[in-house]
This record gives sequence, C-alpha cells and structure tokens, in this order.
Amino acid sequence: MTIATEFWKQKQPEAFTTEEWEAICCRCGNCCRLKLEDEESGDIYYTDVICRYFDLSNNLCQQYHQRCRLVPECLKLTEQNWNKINWMPTNCAYRILYQTGDLPSWHPLKTKKPLADKYSVKNKVISEQDVPEEELEDHIVNEDFSHDE
Repeated sequence: MTIATEFWKQKQPEAFTTEEWEAICCRCGNCCRLKLEDEESGDIYYTDVICRYFDLSNNLCQQYHQRCRLVPECLKLTEQNWNKINWMPTNCAYRILYQTGDLPSWHPLKTKKPLADKYSVKNKVISEQDVPEEELEDHIVNEDFSHDE
C-alpha cells in the first residue's frame, strides 16, 4: 500500500489507515525513555535511560507488537488517546501534529530521508539493563535533550 503525500493535512487522524498512523511515528525513541513521576506534584521527569527492548543500533523496539504485554507501563498511542497523554515528549511527531496540524520540517515524511540522529535518542541514552532502579533519579535530563530545532 502506498501512503498519500501529506495525508496528515488531508484527513483527520481518526481516518488514517494503520500504515499512515504508524508512519507519523518518526522512530526517535523519545517516548521509550524511562520517565519518573513526582507522586505529590504529578510532574514527569525524563531520563537518559531507555527501555530494555529498544534496539539502540536501529532505533526500534525489538518487541514492538508485544510491548504492552511485556512492559505494562508502555502505553500504546492510538487515534483515541493521542491528544490526552500528558507525558508525550514535546518533540513527538504525534504531539506536534496534534498541536499544529502539521509535521515538523525534520520529519522523515517531509524530508524523504531517515530521521537525522540529532532528533533521535541515538548515542544519547543507555539501556535500563545497565542502570540499577535506585539510580534512575541520577539520570534525569531535559525532556527535549535530543531536539535542538
């Protein structure tokens, strides 16, 4: 199946095909970073630690289709909840599309090239397998550490 050019401008997300919905994700890995929540304030803090199933060599989840079963905290982003999730990174293509009605200039659907490393977590994160849980707070970083546009 071929994806129409700028389909995201031509129809509402609820009308996207599965292929179109998945194409909005630019595979940056930011949503796969572990996040900590302050129980009192509800504030979310991002870390430079990434889910154990994230393959750092190709910026993809190794267990994508069973991720929510393997990691109960992993939330599947859908057309029904994409505008309600407050922890999505500000540089998430879905979030940008929701807020602006368009994709950012660096998005692979616009550039027709793979995502540039500067927009991904590549070389900026470590696997959760290498960080003891009690040290997670030591890995808190700026939410947008991989986004400099």
